[in-house]
Amino acid sequence: MRALTLTAPLDQPSIDALHAGDHVLLSGTLLTARDAAHKRLIETLERGEPLPVDLTGQIVYYVGPAPAKPGQPIGSAGPTTSGRLDPYTPALLAAGMRGMIGKGYRSSEVREAIAEHGAVYFAALGGTGALLARHITSADVIAYDDLGPEAIYRLTVVDFPVIVVNDRYGHDAYQDALRDYAEP
Repeated sequence: MRALTLTAPLDQPSIDALHAGDHVLLSGTLLTARDAAHKRLIETLERGEPLPVDLTGQIVYYVGPAPAKPGQPIGSAGPTTSGRLDPYTPALLAAGMRGMIGKGYRSSEVREAIAEHGAVYFAALGGTGALLARHITSADVIAYDDLGPEAIYRLTVVDFPVIVVNDRYGHDAYQDALRDYAEP
């Protein structure tokens, strides 16, 4: 396992250097989107209209942040279960998204799309939303503000801790861990 520090959005050489199991501290800009925003993005693509945000090279964090307390940029901001977003993910990868942050397994279709599009799936630790929020220095709604916490936000993060689960080469850290545990 390696520990890396990267700046988001990620360029292709940075994604190519990542391997399942790597620990990464992300700094820079992330976008957020959950179920309702994903549904709208896909509907927009299906109508042939331009998306309200440019997904090119972006990492999307699957989070619906809690309201910010006074003097803070954001409330608790823990990852949501990624599998719920699997039906939308291949199309968004085809539209330019290159990374996702969530928790849990991805479907075989998503893992194949990650490899096909040269992308990466990161996991953030569930149940740590208050701690993860400490790594977010600004949060601005940039699309679908009527969705409240499910709106698309632009987050600025510093040393946001994630682990590479699915790399662009088809490897899966969850499956690797199960295999390693089962071996005598």
